[in-house]
Amino acid sequence: MVNSSQFPYFILTAYLDMGYLKYFYFVIVLLLYIMIVFANALLIVTICMQRSLHEPMYVFLCSLLVNELYGSAGLFPFLLLQITSDTHTMSTSMCFLQIYCLYTYVHVEFCNLAVMSYDRYLAICCPLHYKARMTSNKVALLIAVIWLYSFIKFLITLCLNLRLTLCGNVIGRLFCHNYHVVKLACSDTTVNNIYGLFGTVLTVLVPLIPILFSYTKILRVCLFSSKETRQKAISTCTPHLASLINFTFGCCFEILQSRFNMTSVPRMLRIFVSLYFLTIQPLFNPVIYGLRLSTIRKMCRNVLVCKK
Repeated sequence: MVNSSQFPYFILTAYLDMGYLKYFYFVIVLLLYIMIVFANALLIVTICMQRSLHEPMYVFLCSLLVNELYGSAGLFPFLLLQITSDTHTMSTSMCFLQIYCLYTYVHVEFCNLAVMSYDRYLAICCPLHYKARMTSNKVALLIAVIWLYSFIKFLITLCLNLRLTLCGNVIGRLFCHNYHVVKLACSDTTVNNIYGLFGTVLTVLVPLIPILFSYTKILRVCLFSSKETRQKAISTCTPHLASLINFTFGCCFEILQSRFNMTSVPRMLRIFVSLYFLTIQPLFNPVIYGLRLSTIRKMCRNVLVCKK
């Protein structure tokens, strides 16, 4: 038994023996990563360059897109390295760094989507008071709170994990996972389990309350408003709802796979599901917002033309 901080490396056993096909998969994953970086960076640059997009909705969207780049950076470089490797090991420090990046990414994503839903509620239900309630200072404060709260919250989890004494170093996943690291512990994990349960409740409830509140109010307004108001609400809320449902869907599958025995499910399907929320969401958001919001679409075209 050794302390987790002294353990030299972890072995990731979910990788298949792909032979020379590993280079094909490497190219596919690399192209996906390049597409994610390009799509998110394009929208971020567009929002930053166009003064007409310096509105709360687009600033929150910019924060969401930055988070996609942050989460992708926590997965893809490690994933590309593991695909071409024959040993599939990761140093302890890199493993905990990846856990921290991925878990804070998920938390920031949910909180950012919650704030965006509140922003849509103010814009649709309180249009006359929107600018007074959603000032630039308030927008900056909300974004800062989202990121700081997420980083500090999981920093406590990380510190609790680093003190654990581990009996093994084998993780049956494609990437480092907090729950599987804790399962390797020989020492008492009561504090970790209690804080983990408390943290999970916070992760779910903190974003869920403003989301339910906002969409309940929006739905009520749409039912008793004009056709024009309903169309405006649908056009601005559809990308947000699609993003929220897609990410929740991916996270639920990942939680189910982590907590229950899924050996009866085909291995390739398990691999796809485990990577879904980390690979599809970062590409889904810029595409859905770029296609659905005509203002973003036109501005992106202008930016690309200027670059040419």
